[in-house]
Amino acid sequence: MRDHMAQRGPDAVGEWIAPDGVIGLGHRRLAIIDLSPDGHQPMSWADGRYWIVFNGEIYNYRELRVELERAGVTFRSHSDTEVILALYAREGVAMLSRLRGMFAVALWDTVERRLLLARDPYGIKPLYYAVQEGTLRFASQVKALEAGGTLPMEIDPAGVVGFLLWGSVPEPLTLRRAIRALPASHYMLVEQGRVNEPHAYYQFSAARPDGTGSLVETLRDTVRAHLVADVPVAIFLSAGLDSTLIAALARREVVEPPVTFTLRFERFVGTPYDEAPLAAEVARRLGTRHVERTIDRQAMPDLWARVMAAMDQPSIDGFNTYVVSQVAHEAGLKVVLSGLGGDELFGGYPSFHDVPHWVQQARRLGRIPGLSRVWPRVATRLRPGQPKLRGLLRYGDALPGAYYLRRGLFLPEELPALIGVEITRAGLAAYDPIHDTVPGVNEVADDGWQSVHLLESTRYMRQQLLRDSDWASMAHSLELRVPLVDVRLRDQAARLNFEPARSAGKAAVVQQAAPELPPAVWTRPKSGFFIPVLDWLDDRDDKRTDLHWGRDSRKLALRVLKEWDQTLVKG
Repeated sequence: MRDHMAQRGPDAVGEWIAPDGVIGLGHRRLAIIDLSPDGHQPMSWADGRYWIVFNGEIYNYRELRVELERAGVTFRSHSDTEVILALYAREGVAMLSRLRGMFAVALWDTVERRLLLARDPYGIKPLYYAVQEGTLRFASQVKALEAGGTLPMEIDPAGVVGFLLWGSVPEPLTLRRAIRALPASHYMLVEQGRVNEPHAYYQFSAARPDGTGSLVETLRDTVRAHLVADVPVAIFLSAGLDSTLIAALARREVVEPPVTFTLRFERFVGTPYDEAPLAAEVARRLGTRHVERTIDRQAMPDLWARVMAAMDQPSIDGFNTYVVSQVAHEAGLKVVLSGLGGDELFGGYPSFHDVPHWVQQARRLGRIPGLSRVWPRVATRLRPGQPKLRGLLRYGDALPGAYYLRRGLFLPEELPALIGVEITRAGLAAYDPIHDTVPGVNEVADDGWQSVHLLESTRYMRQQLLRDSDWASMAHSLELRVPLVDVRLRDQAARLNFEPARSAGKAAVVQQAAPELPPAVWTRPKSGFFIPVLDWLDDRDDKRTDLHWGRDSRKLALRVLKEWDQTLVKG
């Protein structure tokens, strides 16, 4: 299991097995903070009472260390791992809410014979577990658990259905019936051999605006915190608002110009989707050391095979991050900053408008007598290329259902033709996509903008973008950091009722925080970071400009699922 994850940690390898054989911990290290052997894991504390394996970074570990030292604690390393151990020894599980960063933690107490498993609030770092024949196994990857060789490989119909409905497998499901994800913002205790249910220690709640604090200062603070490292930190730079904001704020914090990376696709050169020219202008304006790479269709067959081997769970995303992470790794880097999270925090997606609008439309149409019964046929005739429109009156009259229509791939009624009646029935009996979204918006059901913010943050970003960014970057031994995915930043934005983004758009936030960026950044239409995977695999005309994101996503999902198991997809 440990050595399957060698790419996640090529710098050191370690293991500890308890003298009584009740538990064993293994670790692969990617050395970012305290590069010396003192930072190796598994790490112990209090004369061997506590043992830990930890994946991620704690950005406020220096503040916590100073606090602990003032209380008389002595450290032997300069690592954030040791700070977690010392804090747990003093505060127990309560310490989780004090950690600022991304983390998956396994911590064993030899006296209490208690194991703590925990993930950060946003779920930036993954943690999976399986309980089989009296044994608990856990790892940062589903495929690592599979590599142990003892778990049954039975497919979970709910995982298959969830993947086709959303384009990623929803937590806590995986594609394997035996393996589950520890949900983000949760911890789980294993005591005296008993595996307890996961408990939430953080909740994304409704905003309680009080108008205090500064969003610009908090943005600067989060970027400053995410630059903490004992190795160089680079930046993924597109022409979008989020990555240019990160680049501008990071440039202010460092003496040496950071490296910025832009990925260019031959397919998009000379089209509005080509982000490279504006990214290069941003880099010149900020004075960064800029690296640009162009990918063409000749690289695709080999790229597809490597991405499928690295992908930990089925997804329609991650290809772009995989490629740009490879470029950064080849340049000798270990850490990069990404602008991921800005759209969810500052309302950058069309969904912030579309979802509440669809609810209004569905309710208006639903009042027409008899329309609900014939609507699927009417929708098919009106928009034959938009199959999800058939579900507008069935799902769209409330925010959770409308969000599912906006973000989902297939309707439940489409699945039998794709994966068969038996798997569909079993999967839908165990997983309901609408029920899965309801808890995220109950508290703010009368606030469409904030409802979409919570759903995009806890559904799409958490269960697709963050998960895919992890496996795609770690496949190249690269740590990807996301300054805009920060609880402190989200809490500050909520205190200001997400203004000025809520009223004036995300550009207003970026312009306020980084006025030194080129004016073209404010006016460039949003395009997204997209690899034309199917165009290349299907040998389509490279000069096409009629891109069909939704249609291609549906096709890509089936192709990925067939790669996982040839027997699942029916044709």
